[in-house]
Amino acid sequence: MGDCLFCSIVAGKIPAAIVHETDKTVAFRDIHPKAPVHVLVIPKEHIESLLALEARHSDTLAEIHQCVQAVARQ
Repeated sequence: MGDCLFCSIVAGKIPAAIVHETDKTVAFRDIHPKAPVHVLVIPKEHIESLLALEARHSDTLAEIHQCVQAVARQ
């Protein structure tokens, strides 16, 4: 998506402090953290909202969860 902030981060157009990355996800530090450790985990595929999720996203959702676990362990 042309003006999506997260898509720009995934594409490398906007710099981010990436802490973990998989084929389908990127985890990076929030630039305005609300906690001492504040990491965002996003899918590399643009998904408009939770309401836009479809059955075909099941692998992506599983990988997001695995990425969250990996970041928490770090």
